[in-house]
Amino acid sequence: MTKPLPTVDMFEVTRLTRAGRLTEAMAMLRGTDPAAAPAGAEAPADGPRTLDLTPPDGDDAVWTLSGATARRAAGLAEKSLPEGMKAWRDRLPPALGDGDADRYGPAVAPGARFETRTFTNEAGSRAYRLYVPSRFRGAPLPLIVMLHGCTQSPDDFAAGTRMNEVAEEHGILVAYPAQSKSANASKCWNWFNGADQQRDRGEPSLIAGITREILAAFPVPAGRVYVAGLSAGGAAAAVMGETYPDLFAAVGVHSGLACGAASDVASAFGAMRGGASGGSPRRASGKGLPTIVFHGDRDSTVNPVNADQVIAQAQAEAALPTTVSQGTTPAGMRFTRKVATDAAGRAVLEQWTLHGAGHAWSGGSPAGSYTDPNGPDASREMARFFLQAAPGA
Repeated sequence: MTKPLPTVDMFEVTRLTRAGRLTEAMAMLRGTDPAAAPAGAEAPADGPRTLDLTPPDGDDAVWTLSGATARRAAGLAEKSLPEGMKAWRDRLPPALGDGDADRYGPAVAPGARFETRTFTNEAGSRAYRLYVPSRFRGAPLPLIVMLHGCTQSPDDFAAGTRMNEVAEEHGILVAYPAQSKSANASKCWNWFNGADQQRDRGEPSLIAGITREILAAFPVPAGRVYVAGLSAGGAAAAVMGETYPDLFAAVGVHSGLACGAASDVASAFGAMRGGASGGSPRRASGKGLPTIVFHGDRDSTVNPVNADQVIAQAQAEAALPTTVSQGTTPAGMRFTRKVATDAAGRAVLEQWTLHGAGHAWSGGSPAGSYTDPNGPDASREMARFFLQAAPGA
């Protein structure tokens, strides 16, 4: 009879490893009492019993293992994982570890700036990165606010989406707010919390505050501010469109969920598996913003039905003329594109279904995590949709 796998708190294992407490971490992985683990298990008998640690970089960072200690810890962890857990781990989407993607660095054109800033209000404080294209000379430019997915950082997200390159081509400002580990251990935006789905409260107030801070510092025309995101960031973008329709002119949701699809952690997992309970949540604002959606039909992290619910929530009118087209990228990925237009013939809803794709930014660069270079270029298509669907005054 197969012995059942132990229940392991991987967040606690990670915390103990980062704190240099490898004995306890290994004991947890083995399913034994940490207090019963033999002393000195962190190092081989013939090696030094010291830990190479890298000091924290920033308020939300932690001490991390480095050098030979990091390699030894990785080897011990690999040996200690039960076979069933290894199989579970290998099924996870391919994401780079914290900081790994940042070593590639996002594109910054000569003469452009990629600034690091911080915004603070009653809800807390968030760092953010701002890309200022080289062509900026004081004339008004549009702004796109990009919300990263879980475990990602602004640099990782910028590198993977290549949105800086698109911004350089079109002359666009791009902001990348950073979720902090103190707010969510996996750096996910808390789109599923009721308090983080309301205007002027929680994370929506922080993202809106960052946006307004940029508007105060740079000449951005009214009606030329857009928000987009991936996964948890895509769900947060949908929240921003619903709670701040006066601030954002259009929304891009990649592999995300509709605003109000969940109200807590339990319902979040349910929505990710099968969409919002009872179908698409009602619009909070009563005003549907132009919305573009990308979603892989093989996404096992966020069920593709959520893409339909995002579109349904954004649809302001009962019926809109819709055209459907299909295509294949040069890399061989098939896709279906649905475009709904308003009475003036302007595209207001656009849905891309990526056939065979999983949970990753379509057309992205392998320099970042959660990207699929084989798909259509979501960054360029979003920028095109934003500038055409909501051209502003």
